[in-house]
Amino acid sequence: QVQLVESGGGLVQSGGSLRLSCAPSRSISGIKTMGWYRQAPGKGRELVASINAAGESTYADSVKGRFTSSRGPARNTVYLQMNSLKPEDAAWYYCKVKGSVVVNVEGATREYDDWGLGTQVTVSS
Repeated sequence: QVQLVESGGGLVQSGGSLRLSCAPSRSISGIKTMGWYRQAPGKGRELVASINAAGESTYADSVKGRFTSSRGPARNTVYLQMNSLKPEDAAWYYCKVKGSVVVNVEGATREYDDWGLGTQVTVSS
């Protein structure tokens, strides 16, 4: 299991910005995608942004043009730059990583699909 550590959440006024970070607690290989999800009170968890191994990002329609995901130089860290924040962006934000690692000399692989504990974003109107 991969342990992920998110940071950067907090309280911001509407129109403000925050930058979230997510990194595994140890170096890992074989990352395929890293994504950001969010869950507001009383709502389901939704995908906000996802970035693949090639650095290509996809975004939820609600955040396009305002949020940008990127990978760090070590490729194991993912960031979510959130600009022009709105009250409806307030939620717990979770990082997720998917990938596979080789587990023996025969080349067998094991998939991993793990979540972080989340970081809270609050937007005041």
